[in-house]
Amino acid sequence: MAITKILIVDDSPTERYYLTDILVKNGFTVTTAENGEEAFTKIKAEKPHLILMDVVMPGANGFQVTRAIAKDPELADVPIIICSSKNQETDRVWGLRQGARDYLVKPVDPELLLAKIAALNV
Repeated sequence: MAITKILIVDDSPTERYYLTDILVKNGFTVTTAENGEEAFTKIKAEKPHLILMDVVMPGANGFQVTRAIAKDPELADVPIIICSSKNQETDRVWGLRQGARDYLVKPVDPELLLAKIAALNV
């Protein structure tokens, strides 16, 4: 399935705007959520083709939300790319173990993000 609908989950308005701008300019439809709880509501209502997930957020963190999505039979097929300022190798490995397909460090490089999305489109 071609990825056209993307959900950005990030508590930073600046980061949501930055990622939305990149994606909309490249033809994607974008919705956003400010935290994990809002993300679940939007995921179930809109069934995005891809989720870009921050880690450090109030309430449930991105690792917890990623794990919950990966364990939910209705949502497990939605790929997640973690976009986080946490840049340690242990963070990347932990994120992938929670069910993320990829892990990008902020500030996210637009070309790298688009390449990662294209790789999931195969």
